Amino acid sequence: MKMIRSTIPLVALTVLAGCELSPKVSQQTGYRGTGMDQIHTVAALDKAKAANFIPPAPYPLESRDGPLATSQYQNVKVLNDLSADEFNRLMGSFNDWVAPKEEGCNYCHNPENMASDEKYQKIVARRMIEMTRHINTEWQPHVKQTGVTCWTCHRGNALPTYKWSSLAPEPAGIRGNRHGQNAPNKNVGYASLPNNIYEPYLLASQNVRVESPTAYGKGGAIPIQSAEQTYGLMMRVSTALGVNCTYCHNTNGFASWTHSTPARVTAWHGIRLARDINNAYLQPLGSVLPASQKGSLGDAYKVNCATCHQGVNKPLGGVSMLKDHPALAGPRSAAMAATAPATAGAGVKTGAR
Repeated sequence: MKMIRSTIPLVALTVLAGCELSPKVSQQTGYRGTGMDQIHTVAALDKAKAANFIPPAPYPLESRDGPLATSQYQNVKVLNDLSADEFNRLMGSFNDWVAPKEEGCNYCHNPENMASDEKYQKIVARRMIEMTRHINTEWQPHVKQTGVTCWTCHRGNALPTYKWSSLAPEPAGIRGNRHGQNAPNKNVGYASLPNNIYEPYLLASQNVRVESPTAYGKGGAIPIQSAEQTYGLMMRVSTALGVNCTYCHNTNGFASWTHSTPARVTAWHGIRLARDINNAYLQPLGSVLPASQKGSLGDAYKVNCATCHQGVNKPLGGVSMLKDHPALAGPRSAAMAATAPATAGAGVKTGAR
């Protein structure tokens, strides 16, 4: 009896250790009375705020006008609509956002010949600039006017922290084929759900589906496997944004759009954004990247929601960096480029990008 009495406090202490004892704050995100609230601990909010800081621009940009970068440097293929001053300033930001500090410009460039394309990093950087501009011009239903920059995903790392690559295929046939289930995997929080949750939705065009529109599977049956796979994906979306299911859905009817919040529409576009850039920009880089920069099956790393969001529903707290880096908002119009001062007589430097 004495032993039991001494054990009870220990068990209670162990159970309480799993509780988040920090003060809580709640935010109503759905219709009043529906219980669609987000509840966070103050400690978690402080941690997310600290992780989503924004680095200052290298120096103020006084004007976007002036001689074009193409008149000053050789082999400028993507940012050929920028003035040389704006171009140089943006390159300085790339050093802070992506390049390892010990390498700086040399991460992408041969210091003996800055115009050379011999480094794969330069080839990749060009494509990533095109991708960033594509997102900011073609995917405003998701990124709004806030937009994205390299910092949104990289945060000072050559490779973004949050990314995914393809999983090893299951054996053909029935024997030994688990269909990705009942094997611990971080993708699905080590649950028994199917672990292949990114490739069908964020690379292929499989739709998110949970419930059949009719009883007994008539007229468009949705198999239970689809619901399980969708649940696995939604777990990662929820974690990536630091929210729970009711941020988008009314639990009275998960599939009902009329009972959902506007955030669900934004998320719908976000899934298609990820699918677009994974197919058009990232997957094709597999032929350029070295093995050390690819997944275990040799495919290029791809994005999911966490790549940008990193634990908050609006990356970087919803603060736009485009006001300091307008070149990444999209190509300047041909008319604007034509108004830049002519520099036909200017000497062309060999230290070009």
